[in-house]
Amino acid sequence: IGQPFLQYVVARPLYSEDAFADEHEKIHRHHKTLRLTKNGVCVNCSCDLKRAKNAALSLLPFIGWMRIYQLKEWLLSDIVSGVSTGLVAVLQGLAYSLLASLPPWYGLFTAFFPVIIYFFLGTSRHISVGAFPVLSLMVGAVVTRLVPDEGPPINITGFEGLTSDEQRVMVAASVTFLMGIMQLAMGLLQVGFIVMYLSDTLVSGFTTAAAIHILVSQLKFVLGLVVPGLSGPLSIIYTLEKIFVQIEKTNVCDLVTSILIMVVVFIVKEINDRYKAKLPVPIPIEVIMTVIACGVSYAFNFRVIYKVDVVGRIPVGYESPMAPNMQIFGETAVEAFPMAIVGFAVAFSVAKVYSVKHDYIIDGNQELIAFGASNIVGAAFKSFAASTALSRSAVQESTGGKTQIAGLLSALIVMVVTLAIGFLLEPLPKSVLGAVVIVNLKGMLMQIREVPYLWRRDRPDCVVWVVTCLASILLGLDLGLAVGLGIELLTVVFRAQFPRCSVLANITGTDIYKDRKDYMSPMCNSYSHFHVCNCQLGFNLTLICFQVGFNPLRVLRKRNKALRTIRKLLKKGELQMTSKGLLLTSSGPIEESEDESNMEELDQPSDFKDLPVQVNWNSELPANIQVPRVDVHSLILDFSAVSFLDISALKGLKAALKELIRVEVEVYIVACDEYILEKLHSCKFFDDEVKSSMFFLTLHDAMLHILEKHPVNSEKTKVCEKV
Repeated sequence: IGQPFLQYVVARPLYSEDAFADEHEKIHRHHKTLRLTKNGVCVNCSCDLKRAKNAALSLLPFIGWMRIYQLKEWLLSDIVSGVSTGLVAVLQGLAYSLLASLPPWYGLFTAFFPVIIYFFLGTSRHISVGAFPVLSLMVGAVVTRLVPDEGPPINITGFEGLTSDEQRVMVAASVTFLMGIMQLAMGLLQVGFIVMYLSDTLVSGFTTAAAIHILVSQLKFVLGLVVPGLSGPLSIIYTLEKIFVQIEKTNVCDLVTSILIMVVVFIVKEINDRYKAKLPVPIPIEVIMTVIACGVSYAFNFRVIYKVDVVGRIPVGYESPMAPNMQIFGETAVEAFPMAIVGFAVAFSVAKVYSVKHDYIIDGNQELIAFGASNIVGAAFKSFAASTALSRSAVQESTGGKTQIAGLLSALIVMVVTLAIGFLLEPLPKSVLGAVVIVNLKGMLMQIREVPYLWRRDRPDCVVWVVTCLASILLGLDLGLAVGLGIELLTVVFRAQFPRCSVLANITGTDIYKDRKDYMSPMCNSYSHFHVCNCQLGFNLTLICFQVGFNPLRVLRKRNKALRTIRKLLKKGELQMTSKGLLLTSSGPIEESEDESNMEELDQPSDFKDLPVQVNWNSELPANIQVPRVDVHSLILDFSAVSFLDISALKGLKAALKELIRVEVEVYIVACDEYILEKLHSCKFFDDEVKSSMFFLTLHDAMLHILEKHPVNSEKTKVCEKV
């Protein structure tokens, strides 16, 4: 322990994969498959009490945490959290309904039905399910496209006899139902991993663009203007144009009220953030200001005297269920899929943060099932797309919420408002709701500060952020997300095509290989002249050709053409065998054979069987025949970073190996995964040229094997290694 350096010494045989397999017997494992018994019973689909119990716990996660619920320690915290979250959910439900271009009270439905379903099916104990501004805006874009503010709605069976608001509710509920079906299907198919393809950079750029869309959409409420809802590419530009054209018609009462609300809410939120460790619960400033604004509006009759647009009548109770419209499914399928992905990605990201903080596990596939079922049931009762909002979830967690009991209580608060006291919110100005929405955009808008950091640290990621944001702003959120995914995939291709390469050298007296630029010659022994290129992504023959300095197929063809010429000269008697080798006897100029027949033969291994001597291709050839020199005699492919090979990659790899072997370059593959080796054997990868003996356990095993065959003090040795 007191020594400055600890050392270990390992003495073992040099192992190729074949030698290791011969010495160590491998245990054969039977993989589970679906098979039938004589009675036609599927063995692996059998059910017993244990499997049924595990299935129930997986499908209904609330059973697991209810069994360990600590009533005395957790119940009071969940009650406080549920009441606080419920008040915020009421306000945000009303506000986000405006983003969805729906009457405000439908936001109360979204804050109730999905929460109930998620209580039973969700795996997160802390997120608050309900309206999410980005999803609400995406729903609003679909609603205004099918039922525009100006002009007739699209021709859809089922719209007959309905008011404009009822048509919009049908559209919102139907697209939400379709979104829920997609999420449920993805969950049942176990494709929760799809969220991995939405990087944090892409989501950041997308949500920033969504925040700008939300800001613009709320300006009409803040200014008290009548602006029709628009959707599609450049809709944000057209909306701003319509706002500025009638800017002189701004309702001063709405503007002053909104500014006052935003300033007060912003200041108090900053106080909550700064002193959150000292405050028992965050100050519910949005709720307080809403109550005050509602009272002032009622007392001074804002709606009549100042022509302020208010929430208006809120019906008491819930509406009867409604079946989705199948024709709307066909019209909105393109928009529903990105909504399903975005809703799940945001909710899963927030849930993951709290699961790490409070040390429990969430299941991505079960979350898809939970949100899918929540949206399906909610849509049946006329709610719109539900996910989670970071601000509302932060309230639920920071006020002491321990489980989804807090979410259930928040839904009860929403139910009380819907059934009993909703009429008290009727005088509330819509400008107040717009101001609350805008002030809650701070977190998403401030993500723009990531751009300078990304530019300094990772420029491809910066490009993804900027392009996703700009495309989402100008083309709309659905097309913008598609563009962002496309750019992200292009950056992956770009990184794969231009990997970082380095020349590795052996550290003296060890089996360690490092970049020779980082560790100069005093740290490296005589192996340091081995040429090693280390690329970090996949198999790339073009990169190998660049590093070794030759194209094996071109060299092979040149050699076979040279053999044709040599055979022709021998046949004519212009080339004779002497003690010094082949000697040219003709004094005239020798033309290289231009016979292009049988081009396939040029790609075959060089055949010396009818020649009196083996040709040394790196020596001077007779008749001034020119063939590219190949100074590399060995090539090592490091497969330690290769996780899989598909059929196309197998074919490409085999063709490349054959090309290298045919130009007398010995190829070795090291650190190959056991399952890839099994696949190579099952796919008949090996033959007379490509043999399993080329596989070695480690890079150092292969290097020692090469040094045994080609000592260092022989002609210059070059070895290339590729990951």
